[in-house]
Amino acid sequence: LIGDPSGRNSTRPPLTSEQIKANAETYYKQASLVLDPAKTEIRYNSEWSLPLGSMGMIQLAAKYTVARMMERNDFHDRFKAGSPISVHEFLYPLMQGYDSVALKSDLELGGTDQKFNLLMGRHLQIEYGQEPQCILTMPLLEGLDGVDKMSKSKNNYIGITEDANTMFAKVLSISDTLMWRWYTLLSFRSLAEIEALQREVEGGRNPKDAKVMLAKEITARFHSAAAADAAEQDFILRSKGGIPEEIEEQTLRLEGGPIGIAALLKQTGLVASSGEGNRLIDGGGVRLDAVAISDKGLKLGAGSYVLQVGKRKFKRVILTGT
Repeated sequence: LIGDPSGRNSTRPPLTSEQIKANAETYYKQASLVLDPAKTEIRYNSEWSLPLGSMGMIQLAAKYTVARMMERNDFHDRFKAGSPISVHEFLYPLMQGYDSVALKSDLELGGTDQKFNLLMGRHLQIEYGQEPQCILTMPLLEGLDGVDKMSKSKNNYIGITEDANTMFAKVLSISDTLMWRWYTLLSFRSLAEIEALQREVEGGRNPKDAKVMLAKEITARFHSAAAADAAEQDFILRSKGGIPEEIEEQTLRLEGGPIGIAALLKQTGLVASSGEGNRLIDGGGVRLDAVAISDKGLKLGAGSYVLQVGKRKFKRVILTGT
């Protein structure tokens, strides 16, 4: 409801209760691919945070010192640099820690960047006479770019509800160096198996073989082994310039005659603008019925066409006359 507590992250604006509920449903759908829905309970922390009121909030704030709060790396670095810190930013870890009190948590999971908040939960549980929870931190997973942590806002992520073909292709797009980091954090293979595979690659085996194995393992986990096999064949077909069997279809009605190729790419959503479409055509990144387009002045009349942008974007377009 309050968005990013520091006000420094524009991708986390304040949301309404309705928006939060809608988002929570998508999180539950994703979590259900990993957790057993029959054994999973969803709770909203508004159940206990809203009834606190001003008196309860002040009493909660009294259970932690400013000196301890300043031990958090973010606060410490900003204070040292002379950057402003708002009082309400101190309340955020307190509220997150209070969740553990309200739930009487035994164990809390989180990334290594959440260690301060997880320990806050332990401290507050002791303050409220509870046995402190155990915490389990996990390394942050670098995204597709191999630089920043995987994040939807940075568009360097693989969504676990994405289709099998997209998931498989995205894993294959990562660097050979990042692949081993992903193997360590994501694969169910033993460390001994991963190290043996790495030695094989260092000895001359094509690293793509190892990357395909990882892509199939991850895709099979969220879909099925058959879907992973099909995704591999789809990727091979696309890499050779072929057209997948199943692609999205869209029908458009021509208004006033044939339509320019760049404008068509924009209307189908394959590119954000006609300018982008023209740039991709110049770079050889657009195909029409599996043949690369070089003429930006191309116009298409009524008919059925398969458009391809890059290696993974396909759309079958049916143009009808006026």
